[in-house]
Amino acid sequence: MRIPLRMPYSSGRALIALGLLLPAAAATTAGTPAAARQAVSDAVWDRLADCESSGDWQADTGNGYYGGLQIWPPTWREAGGLRYADRPDRASRRQQITVGEEILRRQGWNAWGWCARKIGVLE
Repeated sequence: MRIPLRMPYSSGRALIALGLLLPAAAATTAGTPAAARQAVSDAVWDRLADCESSGDWQADTGNGYYGGLQIWPPTWREAGGLRYADRPDRASRRQQITVGEEILRRQGWNAWGWCARKIGVLE
């Protein structure tokens, strides 16, 4: 299964780019799934949400991405988010982090490229 990558745009918030795909089994660099197997603290997820959505776990800004981690609905579905809610902004912070961990496992930190670089988890 392939999940679209996210790319930065002018305001600095990272977005998933529709045309780019990353195989689930990628090489082993800092931003790839193989590197994402380590446990990530809640503090890191909060820092990522601060960058992505100003820390608003119920963010619905009309840009097509939702919740604290600004997850695109098809990515939310593919990573198992529908077991919690139809969209990330309608799920709890903990549920969004759980789905974020699955996205991280599949894509690595590239899923949140610009913000992951900004907070220092991606080179």
